[in-house]
Amino acid sequence: MEEIKKKWERLEEEARRIRENEADWEFIEKQPPKIKAALKYYIKEGDIRIASKLADLPLEKFREIIRKANIPVVV
Repeated sequence: MEEIKKKWERLEEEARRIRENEADWEFIEKQPPKIKAALKYYIKEGDIRIASKLADLPLEKFREIIRKANIPVVV
């Protein structure tokens, strides 16, 4: 069980690193505070539903912003 947990943690860390490296940070920094914070949360945690709520945007609208910010969806 511990081995599975460690593997899952490594995969989550790799996904976070990919989102962080591919993101258009210049675009992100120019966003209004709520959206900027939500994008940063999404990059770190990968939870699009919570991030869209933080941004106070419908999920589809937040997905559009993620695409504009060049943040890949890593599953």
